[in-house]
Amino acid sequence: MTTSYETLLVSQPEKFITLVTLNRPDAANALNKRMGMDLMACFSSLPVDCRAVIITGQGKHFCAGADLKERKGMTEAQWHEQHHAFEAALYAILGCSVPVIAAVNGAAFGGGLELALACDFIYASDTARFALTETTLGIIPGMGGTQNLPRAIGIRRAKELLFTGKALSAAEAHGWGMVNKLCSAESLMTDATACARTISTNAPLAVRATKQAAQQGLNLPLPEAIKCELTYYNKLLTTNDRYEGINAFNEKRKPTFTGE
Repeated sequence: MTTSYETLLVSQPEKFITLVTLNRPDAANALNKRMGMDLMACFSSLPVDCRAVIITGQGKHFCAGADLKERKGMTEAQWHEQHHAFEAALYAILGCSVPVIAAVNGAAFGGGLELALACDFIYASDTARFALTETTLGIIPGMGGTQNLPRAIGIRRAKELLFTGKALSAAEAHGWGMVNKLCSAESLMTDATACARTISTNAPLAVRATKQAAQQGLNLPLPEAIKCELTYYNKLLTTNDRYEGINAFNEKRKPTFTGE
């Protein structure tokens, strides 16, 4: 399966895995209004058998942020219209029911880093660089950067990056916990795909429920968060996959999960 958008390439490199490639390499994959609309459409219509998504960038960079050339001369109304497309893309990624992995090569600046932070976790090449540069341009992050960055690396480190706009190397981002795995440029997609493959072999209803429980419980008091977890736990007890998991373990074989 291969689907083409104006600014994205969407394919299924393996069963159950969807690869979304930002495809404006001549502009360092900068976010324009069309890309925002394409991302929203893409994440709103993932294949029914999708169990994991990888987002990466075509060419040398992941995403250089909002397309400032498109913004030049914009009226305030046009600016808001463009940003509404960005917001729709953000919410579509955040609301994705299956795990989303960012595979970051090159620059992930401004809105590009915000896209990566909206994913469940990040794999990065050792040449990747990260920055939220909005304060150097007279604005602030507007795609979750002030919220997702502190959740990833802690409030004090996040404030330093947000206030200064300075760039972080891949090694620093890994050391600070923003990046889960540091890869060579050559192995980035292989490593990200291997992780997605591992996820896709697990019970899809369980993976989705785990994602929802973790996200929803994050900002709840611990007793309420545990109740949230138990709600999802109990929903899975009558599924075919739960029976398959127990039977496969006792029969000493790999389970075959169907999402039922």
